[in-house]
Amino acid sequence: MKPYSSARDEFEDFDTADMIFLDANENPFENGVNRYPDPQQINVKTVLAQQKNVNVNQILLGNGSDEILDLLFRAFCEPKVDNVITLPPTYGMYGVLANINAVENKEVLLSEDFQPQVEKIISAIDKNTKIIFLCVPNNPTGNSFSDESVAYLLQNFKGLVVIDEAYIDFSKKESWINELDEYPNLVITQTLSKAYGLAGIRLGICYASAEVISVLNKIKPPYNVNQLTQIRALERLEDREKINSEIHSIIAQREELLKVLLNIKFIKKIYPTEANFILIKVDDANKRYAELIAKGIVIRNRSTQPLCENCLRLTIGTEIENTKLIEALQN
Repeated sequence: MKPYSSARDEFEDFDTADMIFLDANENPFENGVNRYPDPQQINVKTVLAQQKNVNVNQILLGNGSDEILDLLFRAFCEPKVDNVITLPPTYGMYGVLANINAVENKEVLLSEDFQPQVEKIISAIDKNTKIIFLCVPNNPTGNSFSDESVAYLLQNFKGLVVIDEAYIDFSKKESWINELDEYPNLVITQTLSKAYGLAGIRLGICYASAEVISVLNKIKPPYNVNQLTQIRALERLEDREKINSEIHSIIAQREELLKVLLNIKFIKKIYPTEANFILIKVDDANKRYAELIAKGIVIRNRSTQPLCENCLRLTIGTEIENTKLIEALQN
């Protein structure tokens, strides 16, 4: 397949000030966004490549991580033939995208302590299994998976192992980006929505081998990341000090909240977390959810998820927000 060749693909040096651009049928009156954006987002990718110690050709940017996940389905899975494996409870879009793309979703539940059941996963693999999705740290449970389990799957599965690292910045564990050259079937997705505080601009990141990225580039929309998103992302990525400060604040607030939750009588269990949220088991999730709503606090009721009966997910807010949450729980 040959990708669509846009005007900006054919002439890449479009920032040259003295050039007259009459090639893309754009409005000629300058307002900052009258020109099409860089279809390959080179400036953003260059900064990411430096920060993550990878090559630019190992990066794909998308309209949120969801677009990247959708591209993976479309590129590597044959509708009504192939299947993928997901590990509930986990991020719900894997299953939604499988359904949209007419790809069977084989669900292999996590263990009671929310770890991959590797032997069951291996048993579920057949000749049409193309992707295994791992969310690390996992959503909604908050925990990471053992390195041994992840490495075993990478070594013993011939398809793609997609590790969703949306919450990796809040974890003590190292990113699997460092292993990209070791495992050609490793694909990593990250986002600027969580630790970077840019959920509103919708920018997802895929790190993989140059071969996998080249396939995804063939099917992505030519201008899938708009100019305003690229500008805002660059500004934020270059402010590492502020990003790190916010991450440290969220982690500190998480640890303080964990201590207080121990003394809330209706909380039956607090699950270990390496994310910017905490999963708790309560006596009656529907009741406690409604009570918090009545006090003006919106959390997530995860009771419908496997292994999450009567579980609520609490996102870590600011110190003021967390104080209000604590007061509401105590009352």
